[in-house]
Amino acid sequence: MKKELQIKTAAGVMFTICLCLVLAAPVSGATIIDEWSKVITPAAPQLKEVKLPAEGTALLVLDFNKQVCNDKQRPRCVASVPAVSRLLTEARKANIPVVYSLTIGSAAADIAPALAPRPGDPIVTSGPDKFLGTDLEKILKERNIKTVIVTGTAAHGAVICTAGGAAFRGMKVIIPVDGISAESLYPEQYTVWHLLNAPRVAAVTTATRTDMIEIEKK
Repeated sequence: MKKELQIKTAAGVMFTICLCLVLAAPVSGATIIDEWSKVITPAAPQLKEVKLPAEGTALLVLDFNKQVCNDKQRPRCVASVPAVSRLLTEARKANIPVVYSLTIGSAAADIAPALAPRPGDPIVTSGPDKFLGTDLEKILKERNIKTVIVTGTAAHGAVICTAGGAAFRGMKVIIPVDGISAESLYPEQYTVWHLLNAPRVAAVTTATRTDMIEIEKK
C-alpha cells in the first residue's frame, strides 16, 4: 500500500512538472506573417575597404538599360549611375574585363550612356540570374576570373541572383552598395543582408562602396 502511494505521488509530481513545462512553453506554429510586426531590422553591416588585383577580377554591369533603369520605374538606379561610372573608369584604367547584361527585349544601345560598353565587351541577356541560359560562366572562366564586382538593378533580381550564382561557382563577390538599386529601400536592404548572411554566399561576399574599391593596375 505504501509503495503504491509512493508511485502515485511520484506520478503526480511528474504530471505537475510536465503540465508546468507545457504551460510555460511559447506558443508554436506562428508563421512569419503572424510575427511580421515583431521583426527587428538587423544592424547595418560595416562596409570594408577592398583592394583587388587586376588579374582575376571582373566588373559586372547588370541591366542598366533604359527599360528598367529610368526615372519612373527605378529612379534609384538612375541615381546610382554616376558612382558606377566612376568605378567603370577605374576598371578600364586597370584593364580588367567588364561584362554587361541586359533584360530580355533590350539592346546594348539601351544601356545608360555613361556606362556604355566598348566594342568587344561581353554582353549577355537573361532574366534575374545572368548565368541562366547564357555564356556568362564560360566568359568568366575563359578569363580566369576569381572575383566579381557586382553592380546593377534590381538588387533583388539581377544582383542577388547573379552574385549568389558567382559565389556558388567558387568566386569571391564584391558588392558596392552605392552601385545596386531597386524600386525602394527595402529590397536593397534585404539583398545586402542576404548576401552577407546566406550559407556559402556570406563566406565569400564583401560589402563596400565604389570609392572604397582599389584595383591594382596590370
